Amino acid sequence: MRRFCQFLILTILIKKLPLRKRLHILQLAAIVFFTVSGGPYGLEPLLGYAGTHGALLLLIVTPILWDVPAILTVLELNSMMPVTGGYYQWVKKTLGLRFGFYEGWWTWLYTFVDLAIYPVLFVSYASFFFPEIAHFKIPICLVIIWAGAALNIVGISPVGKASLMLGLLVIAPFIVLFVIAINNGTHFSFPAPSLKGIPFSSIGMALYTVMWNFFGWDNTTTYAEEVDRPARTYLKSISIAFATVILVYIMVLYSTLHYNINAQTLNEQGYPALGLLAGGEWLGAAISIGGMAGALGLFSAVLLSVSRVPQVMADDGLLPAKIHTLHPRFKTPYISIIICAIVVSFMILWSFQELIIIDVTLYGAGLFLEFITLIVLRIKSPTVHRPFRIPLSVRGLCVMVFLPVALFAIALTGAFAEDGKMFMPAVFAVAALVSAEVFWQIIKMVKKRI
Repeated sequence: MRRFCQFLILTILIKKLPLRKRLHILQLAAIVFFTVSGGPYGLEPLLGYAGTHGALLLLIVTPILWDVPAILTVLELNSMMPVTGGYYQWVKKTLGLRFGFYEGWWTWLYTFVDLAIYPVLFVSYASFFFPEIAHFKIPICLVIIWAGAALNIVGISPVGKASLMLGLLVIAPFIVLFVIAINNGTHFSFPAPSLKGIPFSSIGMALYTVMWNFFGWDNTTTYAEEVDRPARTYLKSISIAFATVILVYIMVLYSTLHYNINAQTLNEQGYPALGLLAGGEWLGAAISIGGMAGALGLFSAVLLSVSRVPQVMADDGLLPAKIHTLHPRFKTPYISIIICAIVVSFMILWSFQELIIIDVTLYGAGLFLEFITLIVLRIKSPTVHRPFRIPLSVRGLCVMVFLPVALFAIALTGAFAEDGKMFMPAVFAVAALVSAEVFWQIIKMVKKRI
């Protein structure tokens, strides 16, 4: 849901606001929220992995260790370089073209994985209405992928008003769910947070689930030049969005624990099953519709925007310019769209949990390069003006960066230990990381021959 809402809201804001001052605090806060979260869809497996005691603890601890360092890094780097291309430009200008390629390549790959997640989610939520649909997962996902590709080649343009409707479809059912839970009349309090008795492999998978539902803060910097007073606006907008994301997740967790739904049922049937318990058929259907609508729209919007990454890389000579050849009639980058659709068609063979492992691993590696960029700039350019500056020394920054890196390592190690179930996606994710160096060497050889 997050990137679709980002795209729609950004579209209507650009149309309505003056060119010099397009995005202000609340407008950007809404975009950041939908970019990072857009609702709790995809958080369902957490209860099964972490249990009732561990779920709350991880929802509190993970944002502090994983998100806060990332947010602070994004704020400082973006205040120094509020440029189109965001994180790719930061890394390239600081660490060089090679690591800029790494950043762009990994971003491209994890976007493929993101694209594969949404058709899978659509099938999951559609099963509320059609229980047998899971048996036809692959053909349905392929139809969604190639229909979305066709629409993007034609040049589909979302309508601005749909942003408000989508927001209601995604968020409103969960607000109703929470209100019903607190007015239920039954006394309930959160269980004491604890990870005692939870296997290490389950902790790793729980971390991946929460991390996936909390990443993407740097994605909102790619249009920083269209934000009014970016340093101040990003600081306030991200703070508002961060608090909102946590609040929404806590509300949903409260409702989940209040009704004491079976973890396996929640994982298999999703939040619609919780809606059935709380409000009956209508609330379960509303949550399902929100999940389906968001997954469809999000896939189309992400596919529409993913062409920006290879375009910037092609401008630097890192990818063939032909990838961005425009369709003679529709003037859309149809070759890039087709390549994306082909790759994503193979990615849907993975399950939702497996895709999350690949997605977070690739994203985490790119985030690590941004951390390195932050520290290198502090050492090499300590006097350069930073409208926002993290109040830490270089040593303090190293400690701050260590926290999300350590969390990332725990999650990856736990995935490898998950009884062999998640071993292959974890290996695939590591291989995808290594592929950046392989393709970099190929690029170097090709450039020498030219």
